[in-house]
Amino acid sequence: MSLSTLRDRWRLFTGAILTVALGVALVQSSLVVLMSTGEPEIPAGASGREAEHIREGYVGAATLLGMVVPLALFLAVFIVGSTFAFTVAQRRRELALLRMLGGSRPQLVGLLLAEAVLLGLVGSAFGAVLAAPATWAQSSLLVRLGFLPDGFTAVWSFAVLPWSFGFGVAVAVAGVLTAAWRAARTHPLDALRDAPSAARVMTVGRWLVGLSALACAAPLVAAGQSADLLGALLIAMAVSILGAVGLSRLSPLVVPLTGRLVGLVLRTSPLGELAQANLRDGVRRSASTAAPLIVLVALLVGLTGALGSLARATGEDLKRNTAADLVVESSGADAARIAALPGVAVASPQTPLEVSVTAQHREEGRSWRRTHHSGIVAVDPAAYGRTHRPKPRRGSLADLRGRTIAVGPGLAGEGLRVGSAVTARIGDRRVKLRIVALMRETLENNSETFLVPRDLIPPALTADTRTETLVQVAPGTDPRAVADRVRAAGIGEVRTLAAWARGRVDAQQRGNVGILAVLMGMSGLYAAVAVVNAIVIAGAERRAEFAVARVTGLTRSQVVRTALVESAAVAFIGLALGGLVAAAALAGFRDGPGGVRILAVPWGLIGWLVVSTFVITTVANLLTTLAATRPVPVSLVAARE
Repeated sequence: MSLSTLRDRWRLFTGAILTVALGVALVQSSLVVLMSTGEPEIPAGASGREAEHIREGYVGAATLLGMVVPLALFLAVFIVGSTFAFTVAQRRRELALLRMLGGSRPQLVGLLLAEAVLLGLVGSAFGAVLAAPATWAQSSLLVRLGFLPDGFTAVWSFAVLPWSFGFGVAVAVAGVLTAAWRAARTHPLDALRDAPSAARVMTVGRWLVGLSALACAAPLVAAGQSADLLGALLIAMAVSILGAVGLSRLSPLVVPLTGRLVGLVLRTSPLGELAQANLRDGVRRSASTAAPLIVLVALLVGLTGALGSLARATGEDLKRNTAADLVVESSGADAARIAALPGVAVASPQTPLEVSVTAQHREEGRSWRRTHHSGIVAVDPAAYGRTHRPKPRRGSLADLRGRTIAVGPGLAGEGLRVGSAVTARIGDRRVKLRIVALMRETLENNSETFLVPRDLIPPALTADTRTETLVQVAPGTDPRAVADRVRAAGIGEVRTLAAWARGRVDAQQRGNVGILAVLMGMSGLYAAVAVVNAIVIAGAERRAEFAVARVTGLTRSQVVRTALVESAAVAFIGLALGGLVAAAALAGFRDGPGGVRILAVPWGLIGWLVVSTFVITTVANLLTTLAATRPVPVSLVAARE
């Protein structure tokens, strides 16, 4: 019977099958890539810094894939669940007839679970086929984002197939559980009724999950007002997820309530008034279309805004902590010429070194040894102190001379202590260095790990190395005149402090932006499938409704226009409610370092979401309504399914 249902009503299950297929393809390709990144391949002859960069890239790739799998699981279960909720509502009379003919509640649950297993197997089969191009696409994307080295190739393994099929079936079964439980409570007398009760859409489970999620989100929003930036970021992520889940579960309640406000605009025309009535009465239909939009907008706008605000705060923190007018990028040898230029008061060169530092970390009773290759910078201690406002948390930069070293902001909280010794490998030498200062933490990612006095480093190691020099101009001197002198001397590229800070933050945020782009693309694809799926199922359900409207005097074009107005209203409501969640998530990002406004609203993303949402919903609704109104109205009005 389950196989017969799946075969006869395949159009209703297409969206769910596609969702499972996409989820299986993503999970299978992610597993294949993860298995291939287990042990980084370090090219022969690679320096320690290059090897460390490759290892960090592999870790970043594993982190990204670790985020993709649970998100794919969440979205797949969400969409499959909404699909089965629709089909159960449509098959109310059919299920009631089974009850009337003697079918028990456990038998109805078993019937729907069997359908879910079949759907999961079909979707998994398609997903296994799609996994090959998905694996290639994921590998290429991770290489392009800089996580994996050029030439990386994922190695296929048949061991992932059982996991893939298990994932597909588990997603389908998890998605159908709530609908199956609701179907088991179908009363036999429902077979004699023509329309389902709208009140039944808000089930106990929806109330419980929706109110619980919002109850958890509300105090977090209040706590975000006084949290620091890291706390505000974590709260924004939590509120985005909780708010999206809460409003999506309560969408049968909040969408019609919001529709009353939209109805003030729709009442200006007869077709708009009819669209408002459909919006009010078609509770399940409107909620199922709006729910994925709520989740999409809340997650994407909330997370993008949070990361953008953090990046803006990092840039402001850089500018606030740096006492310089210009930043010059040049070779180490050319950097030594800057201090002699007219109008230069202080020149502080900072040269990344190709050296390693091995240190013993101690924290909370734990001790571990680690060798660092990245972020080790040669500085002039006196000039560095004049161009960086934060003073050391422990020790003094005045002691940074000879065989000494300072712990930079990047390792400020990693259990290193003033007075302890580290081992540095400088060229062919191994040198014991004493820690004389611990710098304060900053918001910047990948900031300096260690500061080494320039007089300890042989000039040959820094002469050709890219060096950034922070320049303070003399009082009364125009920074633009000094910049022109630097360019005229052919020393290097000159930027203002603001441009340098912005470029440095952008470079360090590139990985986050890449991760976000992957998650955004995947979420957008799932949301599009969910919305189109809801519209298609609803269109098939409304054929008789459209026929009645045409018999009572409306033309086919008027019916189509009414459906389009209703669809646009639902899309607007979904976007607005998702935006409300995102606004609550970003409420903690108001004032940053020094009281500067740091809230970064992703207007470009919002515009893209609005346009793409209306385009997708309009096209899907237009095609579905045209197909539903193609038969002669009398034939549908007279028929009884």
